[in-house]
Amino acid sequence: MTPVAPVSSGYRVEVLPGVESLPAALWERLVPRDDPMWSRALFRAMERGRIGPDGFAYLLLWHGAEAVAVLPLCLFRRLRLDEIVGPRERRLLAPVRRLFPRLLRVPMLFCGNLLGQGHLAAAGPLPAQAARLLVAEVVAFARRERLGTVVFKDFAPAELDPLRAALEGAGFFLLRSLPDTELRLGQASFEEYLAALPAKARRNARSKIRTFEAWPGLRTEVLDDFGHLLPQVLDLYRQVMDRADQRLDVLDASFLDAVHGEAGAHRRLVGCFEGDRLVAFLLCFFAGQGATGARIGLDYRIAHEARLYHNVHYAAIRLAIASGCRHIRFAQTAYQPKLELGCELVEQWHAMTHLRPLPRALLRRLLPPALATALAAALGPHAPASAAAAPSSVPSADAAPPPGPSVGPDDERLTRATR
Repeated sequence: MTPVAPVSSGYRVEVLPGVESLPAALWERLVPRDDPMWSRALFRAMERGRIGPDGFAYLLLWHGAEAVAVLPLCLFRRLRLDEIVGPRERRLLAPVRRLFPRLLRVPMLFCGNLLGQGHLAAAGPLPAQAARLLVAEVVAFARRERLGTVVFKDFAPAELDPLRAALEGAGFFLLRSLPDTELRLGQASFEEYLAALPAKARRNARSKIRTFEAWPGLRTEVLDDFGHLLPQVLDLYRQVMDRADQRLDVLDASFLDAVHGEAGAHRRLVGCFEGDRLVAFLLCFFAGQGATGARIGLDYRIAHEARLYHNVHYAAIRLAIASGCRHIRFAQTAYQPKLELGCELVEQWHAMTHLRPLPRALLRRLLPPALATALAAALGPHAPASAAAAPSSVPSADAAPPPGPSVGPDDERLTRATR
């Protein structure tokens, strides 16, 4: 571990090549206790899989002889812009992709967690000089690696607060990102959870459960050992991704195999079966009192009629309650059904810059209104009044079910996947 940043008021920064370079006890001390997407085993699986990034690194901040914070980095040498924009923009870029494919390949550095909410994993609040040193090293690292665009991805306002002055001083600007979705728990049973829902949501849930239970041969299982199902898991996941509007990360067989092989990942597969055939799954992770339904797969042959999307989420909620979790998160898509489940929207922001002044000025001018439009389209009536406003200092997987005909007055027509 070699220092790469000068000492500033007793602080220094080191760049580490992988999560294995960090002692397990240090990682566990710094990362969020109840966020399973920050498990060391999951980061190992990301590094072993081929989910999008060309490389990973970790900035370790020291204060004297004590490590006080770690910031993961994901390196994209040639990120495809047409894969991370919406369907309208993708159609507009299609001629460019055909004629000049290199123009749509952008070098980019993501700071935080590619698969979950962004954090600066720290032992406590950072003083201003430490935040400035860390942000300066992020920019220096991006310059060394020739990654022009730098993004602190999906940070809650309270997570950005300690870094905000340093980010703005380094030329970063803030953009509201899609909110996460979180269901607060504490009920003694799934029936108690259902009983606490508003009347319409409760009726809809019971109707969807009855539809699922009446479908011939359907059942739900929770599996710890699901290695034999990985080919089916990957097939169902690909069906979802083929319909997704945006694809920043795409899980592959090597990642799924690594996750399954990581005994410390605290993962479960919530699976829906038609006979012996897997027809839906939700890959769930657990840590402390938190759970995350991270990625979903659906068999679109029967997904709508059998209400697979809803019932795989109900099964995950049952599992989280039985596991003593206080909350479960379900990622940044399909907001209407998740709100009907009882989820709350978790405000999140990006901090972005470009290393060169002209592209930075263009991004600052063009991205806020474009992302505000995308946010309004995704959230509908739940969109914030001003998607471009700066975050306050106080904080406030998946895909939608397949489109299909409405079968009743309480059936919701749902949005498509965004990841």
